[in-house]
Amino acid sequence: MSEPSTTVSRPLCVDMDGTLVKTDTFAQALLLLVRTRPASLLAVPGWAKRGLAAFKQKVAHEVQLDPAALPYHSGLLAFLKTEKAAGRPLILVTASDRKPACAVATHLGLFDDVMASDGIVNLKSSRKRAALVERFGEKGFDYAGNATDDLVVWESSSGIIAVNPCPPARRALQGRDIRVFEDRPPRWKTWLKALRVHQWMKNVLIFLPMLLAHELTTPILYVQAVAAFFAFSFLASSIYVVNDLMDLHADQHHPRKCHRPFAAGNLSLLAAAVSVPLLMVASLLMAQTLQPAFSGILLVYLFLTTFYSWRLKQLVLIDVLTLAAFYTIRILAGTAAYRVETSGWLIAFSVAIFFSLALVKRYAELREALQVHPEKIGARGRGYHARHLPWLSRAGIASGVLSGVVLGLYITSDKVTQFYQTPHVLWFLCPLVVYWISRIWLLAIRGALSDDPLDFAARDRQTFLLGALGVAVLIWGSF
Repeated sequence: MSEPSTTVSRPLCVDMDGTLVKTDTFAQALLLLVRTRPASLLAVPGWAKRGLAAFKQKVAHEVQLDPAALPYHSGLLAFLKTEKAAGRPLILVTASDRKPACAVATHLGLFDDVMASDGIVNLKSSRKRAALVERFGEKGFDYAGNATDDLVVWESSSGIIAVNPCPPARRALQGRDIRVFEDRPPRWKTWLKALRVHQWMKNVLIFLPMLLAHELTTPILYVQAVAAFFAFSFLASSIYVVNDLMDLHADQHHPRKCHRPFAAGNLSLLAAAVSVPLLMVASLLMAQTLQPAFSGILLVYLFLTTFYSWRLKQLVLIDVLTLAAFYTIRILAGTAAYRVETSGWLIAFSVAIFFSLALVKRYAELREALQVHPEKIGARGRGYHARHLPWLSRAGIASGVLSGVVLGLYITSDKVTQFYQTPHVLWFLCPLVVYWISRIWLLAIRGALSDDPLDFAARDRQTFLLGALGVAVLIWGSF
């Protein structure tokens, strides 16, 4: 018998978590349970005492993941379809509970059988190997896996298929005759995306009080401002990771957010769990080098963002007011970090313009959701509906124009003469601000804006041009 026919007749056994599916379905189900029913956390220790297999079975019966939304390994899936078409037996073999494993197998329609944990036996590592050898014999099957737990299974398999192998597994397989499937972007790029480093641009607001107070000749202020910037950025990144974990199930159903690192399975949920405390500790340690008030503002921000993720973002109006407050908190954090007075005019201006930006974010998000799922009347996980679109635009545009009015009132106040020699020049700022915010809303109404206007601004040439003109006006007014 030739080798190809032998290979086709030999069963191909495929691991699920981390191999066929690029994420850990048990960990994701547990996160979904905590997200939807937080009180279940009290019952988790009791479930875990019964053993891991029973724990998995209990979670599987409490929540069900949508197999159609899971991130599958596209290269492996294409290979399995080819093998199935050639008549090769395919067996899904997983340590996950049988219920989610059968749901995945049914959805894909490729597997001849499913071997999984059953509430008594956790089908992992040596137990998986024993079950496969008992059924197919030593070297009587090929096996596709990804982790060090699969090494013992590969010892008894005839063919070795490594799918996104972890570094220890890759090293252990060196020199072996293996087939490798890779479906991961560079790790450093993935982490930059997961930590939302591009969102750190928002934290530039920490420098604003120092700049507008014209405190530019004291070197220590620059050091304190930079330390505050990174402390706030590290904390914000940890919160972004937590939010991505809590929204994992919803993100996988979203046409764009499904490409986020954790939703797409490009980073493990374990890596996320480790990164969060590390980022928070780094942030708090850095904050200790600054004024105590800065640490207090960091803790307030942490509390508000956590509460926002759990509940506030589902409440109409409360959510956008909270988003606007997040930006204003960044300005107050700068004031606290290096003890520079913040003008009440700056706070009023920030509340008005960032409330407008929060509304445009919700507008764009709702509009996109309605375009993708026109049968739905609202965005997933939000309290807004299609009928709210006109109100969101009217209120947002009005708030944006109000920010220009606040800026004009500031220019006519006695406060401005403390910092500017020719304050009447600052009137050029008003049309710049009104034009920019009006353009943002026009693009949102046209459907040309993502759900985060600041992400758009970071890539928009006109925004940079307007910003440069604004800086030129401030410099001109100072002389």
